[in-house]
Amino acid sequence: MAEKTLAELPRDLREFYEKGNAALQKKNYDYAISIYNQILSREPAFYPGREALRSVQLAKAGAGGAGGFFKKVFGTASASPLLAKAQVQLRTDAKEVLATCEQILNSDPNNTAAHKLLAEAAMALGLVKTAVLSLEIAFRNNPTDWGIAQRLGEALNAAGQIARAQTVYGEIQRANPHDPGIALAMKNLAARQTMSESGYESLESGKGSYRDILKDQKQAVSLEQENRQVKSDDVADELIREYQQKLENEPNNKRHLRSIAELYAQKKQFDTALEYYNQISTVEGQTDPALEKAIVDTKLRKLDHQISLISDSTPEAEAQRAALETERAELAIVEARRRVERYPNDLAYRFELGQILFEAGRTSEAIQEFQKAQNNPNKKVQSLYYLGQCFFQRGRYDLAVRSLQAAIAEKVVFDEEKKELIYTLGNVFEKEGKIDEAIEQYKLIYEIDIGFKDVAAKVDAHYDRAGH
Repeated sequence: MAEKTLAELPRDLREFYEKGNAALQKKNYDYAISIYNQILSREPAFYPGREALRSVQLAKAGAGGAGGFFKKVFGTASASPLLAKAQVQLRTDAKEVLATCEQILNSDPNNTAAHKLLAEAAMALGLVKTAVLSLEIAFRNNPTDWGIAQRLGEALNAAGQIARAQTVYGEIQRANPHDPGIALAMKNLAARQTMSESGYESLESGKGSYRDILKDQKQAVSLEQENRQVKSDDVADELIREYQQKLENEPNNKRHLRSIAELYAQKKQFDTALEYYNQISTVEGQTDPALEKAIVDTKLRKLDHQISLISDSTPEAEAQRAALETERAELAIVEARRRVERYPNDLAYRFELGQILFEAGRTSEAIQEFQKAQNNPNKKVQSLYYLGQCFFQRGRYDLAVRSLQAAIAEKVVFDEEKKELIYTLGNVFEKEGKIDEAIEQYKLIYEIDIGFKDVAAKVDAHYDRAGH
């Protein structure tokens, strides 16, 4: 099912839609909501109507239409059976899910569960822009829920909004730098962007042909090799030669230069890789954040490689390894500080610096960075978590408790991050000797996920001591 524009709507519904818009302008929210819902019941693929409905729902809530605290509580309670209904409908009729979720959103337009269900149904129906609309609201209200963020990135990718998808995945990757799935998604997005720039999108839509795109079989093989995740040295060498030939005609092509740099880094020829990265800097006249990160990552990979080459049989192996590890830590800190100085208003860089300082054991310096980074809504929970860890390591248990409790209060969904926060709070209480308070924290997790870390052992031991 493809999303429909206003021009594709039947004439009677177009007139009805104009009445809804007029009601919205007059702030007659209930009437506008009624009209938009009726249109969508007939034409669920009408995206402008969905967008207008979402606008009036949020406007009504912002104008105090939610009716205060008690109505909000009762509204949330009444949403539960509708959510259960939508979950059942998802297995049988995705169109019905849209209508059921809109019933919830009419009174609670920021209901995350409803937006997630609506987005899932929309994706099943091929209504990708509708899915993006709901997932953007859900992510805005839950800026550290990386599950929602990933679904948003997938929906943006499906909608062809590659630049926005890259921004979302970039944020996820900065929060989860070691997640291979996110790294793969970023590479796939970059490949799709390249395909789009090269004309492959027209091929997929049937407007082009392989003859237009692939001039000969050799180019087809080359493209296949480029998209392999792990390239052998022979393939990498061949690709490097091809990119260098292309550079003869376009010596300042940044994409070719970056590809060559990445291939040399893959071959562990890090100095050569850095030469190409620096050439990009010369072409641009300035270094962008993504390029800076690539350069720093290459320098760190070089040191990691040097550390890995040290043989344990070498007499001074331990000293050599320690020296390189110290050099690596200092380089990471220096480069992170430089990014903070260059981009002082980007609090995400302060968060990264705080993480690096924390891992280096420099907790006092890390605290300063996390205290500033918590002003970034997307980094608030994680910054508070690290503050709690820093205070804990310094023996400031009361401050650790306050930071962790503040982080927990920010978490609405009981996800893995919230479990980790509660578990850490339990550890702090335990270290303080406040065993009862610690057990109460562990019980919160025990009730939800008995397999989380060692909470089962801790809680069961508590009950055994009590004779239960």
